[in-house]
Parts: sequence; structure tokens; C-alpha cells
Amino acid sequence: MEKKLYVGNLPYSLSDEALKDLFTEAGEVAAASIIIDKFSKRSKGFGFVEMSTEEDAAKAKDIFNGKEVEGRKLIVDEARPMKDFKGE
Repeated sequence: MEKKLYVGNLPYSLSDEALKDLFTEAGEVAAASIIIDKFSKRSKGFGFVEMSTEEDAAKAKDIFNGKEVEGRKLIVDEARPMKDFKGE
């Protein structure tokens, strides 16, 4: 079962492909995407990586949480589901 990870404090220059390549060190990456601001078209500095197995996700979290990439220490944690914001 795939496991989705939140990756924060990313360098703004990092691409989806570079993020995917980085996380392959921990195992098979099913998908990787950096969140882009819809107005400026620039990275928001965070993204998500889907690892193929729970074991790979745990390994990725161990390897990359706190690891420095281009001068920025990554924050890696399990992604949480989006909440339903209806203003109620």
C-alpha cells in the first residue's frame, strides 16, 4: 500500500523530478509533487511524496527528516488528509 509523506522546507529551486530522484534513495517512489502557488507560479516550499510501501515511507522519513538540501533542513512527516473547510 502506498504511503504519502509531507515534505516541508524544500528549496524553491527543486523540481518534482528532483524531489522524486532524491527520495529514491529510500525506496520506490510512486509519485512526487511540489505545490506551486497559482498566482506567482513559484514553489510554496513544500510538497508530497508517495512511497510504494509503508516500509519505504518509514525509511524515507528516517533518512530525510532533518537532512539538509541546498542549505535547508527538510521536514518529513506522514501526510494528513485535507480537512473539509465549509466554514461551519
